[in-house]
Amino acid sequence: MINSRTIKVDYLARVEGEGALYVHIKDGQVADVKLKIFEPPRFFEAFLRGRGFAEVPDITARICGICPIAYQMSAVHALEDAFGVKVDGQLRALRRLVYCGEWVASHSLHILMLHAPDFLGYEDAIRMAKDHPEVVQRGLRLKKTGNEIMSLIGGREVHPINVRVGGFYKVPAKNQFVEIRERIKRARDEALENLRWVSTLPFPEFEQDYEFVALRHPEEYPFNEGRLVSNKGLDISARAFDENFAEEHVSHSNALHCVLKGRGAYLVGPAARYSINFDKLSPLAQEAAREAGLSEVCRNPFQSIIVRSVEVLYAFDEALRIINNYEPPEQPAVKIEPKAATGYACTEAPRGTLYHCYRVDERGLIIDARIIPPTSQNQKTIENDLWQLVPQQIDLPETELTWRCEQAVRNYDPCISCATHFLRLDIERD
Repeated sequence: MINSRTIKVDYLARVEGEGALYVHIKDGQVADVKLKIFEPPRFFEAFLRGRGFAEVPDITARICGICPIAYQMSAVHALEDAFGVKVDGQLRALRRLVYCGEWVASHSLHILMLHAPDFLGYEDAIRMAKDHPEVVQRGLRLKKTGNEIMSLIGGREVHPINVRVGGFYKVPAKNQFVEIRERIKRARDEALENLRWVSTLPFPEFEQDYEFVALRHPEEYPFNEGRLVSNKGLDISARAFDENFAEEHVSHSNALHCVLKGRGAYLVGPAARYSINFDKLSPLAQEAAREAGLSEVCRNPFQSIIVRSVEVLYAFDEALRIINNYEPPEQPAVKIEPKAATGYACTEAPRGTLYHCYRVDERGLIIDARIIPPTSQNQKTIENDLWQLVPQQIDLPETELTWRCEQAVRNYDPCISCATHFLRLDIERD
């Protein structure tokens, strides 16, 4: 019997950013788990200090090349909160529409290019495409449609340039939706087909008692607005975020861990959103979720790939609803009068709740900024999953155990660059 073994994965693809995972097994038991993030700090909050409020959406869009809309939306909502401005009507609807595009693009990339290979035993989507070309091609078509929505509303699909505090610089004419409406209809059919395919993947039995945290809106599945609630009693506005959550330094990571004060780890992201807001999904998405074998609550993180597929279907459904009811607003943005104040906002990025807070002076210059991305909020929960998962898989050969640990991390679609490609895995056995 080998008493001590070490597994090293120097570079884990199929996630964004760079980091490592350390698992120590002693006498057949898990002795330590650390999700190490060694990517250096990126200082975006410092970059914002001294900048005018109008610059913030363009700067924050560059925090993430996959989810720029999420950063722009959280930024504009927080600044509008500071200035006492409310954006509603068709401008609000357009914000939901551009968010639909980002959800589709981000989720589709993760589902079919980054995560599905784990379930089928492929190292990457290129190898998977040899045996499942139609699946990969469908994923690319779905992502392309999401990108087209982002480009139409945001001006371009990467780091969009049309979003501003108060609305947009330019809004589309009604006839600009004619062609894309038909593409979205076809994509919605493909999203349903994709959901049915994803539901057939092999899922480990692994349910956890998470505290789900997500926005909850009385009338809609959340994108930009709502109260921050949990399945265990939390119910607050974004303004109360700092009173209930705390960021902690850990010695093994350059990224902070965000925890609920007095309660510890919690889960944000698709499974949390879905479990808190199932009743707000469109009837088509609800029915498809049930047909895919999901209940109204999803506690198995490996099934997050199904939940993401449900959200893609919903996003197309919601995009069509918005387009069908669209009438160009009289003005592309509401007037902004800066004042000295502090503003707060949470929106739902594809990976989960994204918190922004800005303190501005009377000229509208940023005095201070705080940004807490979803991956920072999920880091401790990822570690907790591994504490529970590894003992169940401890007798697997090293290569299979390594694979399963990587898969467990990729359940979260972590964006390590946002939090501070991820993953070197060391497993020690004594």
